[in-house]
Amino acid sequence: MLFNPEMECLPRPQLRALQNKRLKEQVQYVYQRVPFYQQKLDRLGINPATFRGLEELPKLGFTKKADFRDTYPFGLFAVPQTEVARLHCSSGTTGKATVVGYTAEDLQTFAELVARSLAAAGCRPGMKVQNAYGYGLFTGGLGIHYGAEKLGLTVIPVSGGSTDRQLQLLQDFRPEIICATPSYAQVLAEEIQRRNIPLEALNLRYAVLGAEPWSEAIRSQVQQGLRVQATNIYGLSEIMGPGVSQEDVDERGTGSYIWEDHFYPEVVDKDTGEPVAEGEAGVLVLTTLTKRAMPILRYWTGDITHLTYEHSEKRTHVKMGPIRGRADDMLIIRGVNFFPTQVEDIISSLDHVSPYYQVVASRRGSLDEVEVHVEIEEALMRQLGLDALSDEVVQQHECLQHLRGMFAKKIKDTIGLSMKVTLLGFGQLPRSEGGKLSRVKDLRNL
Repeated sequence: MLFNPEMECLPRPQLRALQNKRLKEQVQYVYQRVPFYQQKLDRLGINPATFRGLEELPKLGFTKKADFRDTYPFGLFAVPQTEVARLHCSSGTTGKATVVGYTAEDLQTFAELVARSLAAAGCRPGMKVQNAYGYGLFTGGLGIHYGAEKLGLTVIPVSGGSTDRQLQLLQDFRPEIICATPSYAQVLAEEIQRRNIPLEALNLRYAVLGAEPWSEAIRSQVQQGLRVQATNIYGLSEIMGPGVSQEDVDERGTGSYIWEDHFYPEVVDKDTGEPVAEGEAGVLVLTTLTKRAMPILRYWTGDITHLTYEHSEKRTHVKMGPIRGRADDMLIIRGVNFFPTQVEDIISSLDHVSPYYQVVASRRGSLDEVEVHVEIEEALMRQLGLDALSDEVVQQHECLQHLRGMFAKKIKDTIGLSMKVTLLGFGQLPRSEGGKLSRVKDLRNL
């Protein structure tokens, strides 16, 4: 289903012309209204009146996370506070939160793009959606909420966490759609199985998952565990929130459509900042084309992905690949670069292990080391009569020693690094409580 067929299917030449027009207008708009950009463009020698649009976009440099911190709280806003209809903050892990704002017009755009995304995910007017994204300063809950209402869905605003309540409402209200982080959808699927809740007691058909990177292995687990078709929704607070891009339910695994009439995407080399070829991985950079309260030029998202303009029967907009990780999450261990999600790919190829894992980087003297913690499946725990695991217990079971050795070998063969593998009992690693789940601990700088 297309929510806005005219825009979603706009021929690429017309789409590019619209982007060019909106970009030139946006550059003039921020120059007149945002001192940060006025000073930056002056420093770069760029005259907004003669700026030629997309062909000169790389000359604008990048806007980075530090710029939000340096202008905290409202230094990047382009409108007076009397015109700001809503404020949100990102869930930053260090320092001050990233503050973002929306005019009433921005909120209408936000709702429409989420409605587009939900329609692409398979949702239809009249369906019920259980919104398990957190409400409040995080953009996910309210972003999904108003987009769902715009599409004509009935919203169950349960927010994140409270797994007992989530499962009760799934059975009592029988929504067709669940919106959550992938890691929390895993938790729900796991709890449904653990509590012997028959899938016939649920009415779910679609899961719209986002806010953290996830893999095809997680998709498979969620789809089987909840009996749904699961798609990825992508967004970030600095640009809008959820709904910047979305997978189509019929094209799962081929990438997510970026709504290019509102955002111009680029992928650049993480070290040089230079554009990379189509299909090549790099850092996603996004420019808002229609934001009024807080327009952002060339935001360095830090997310590693690729772009492809492959032909689609449904839409003309570009597709972005899955997020492979963040540029600042990439670990360099003994001269080898790798993303923790590569470990997740290996786990998906192994039997008898759960999809939960944690990568721990540490330093012994001057030598960097990496340890991977992974759980074995609950069924294997029962088969072996184990309540918990330790190195001593693993040594007593030949099958566990074999599993650990096979995992370590696959890591070495695939990534090129020797890593210590620690097997844990099922349930020993942290689970999501509805928010984002960190799977990496870098102890080298603590």
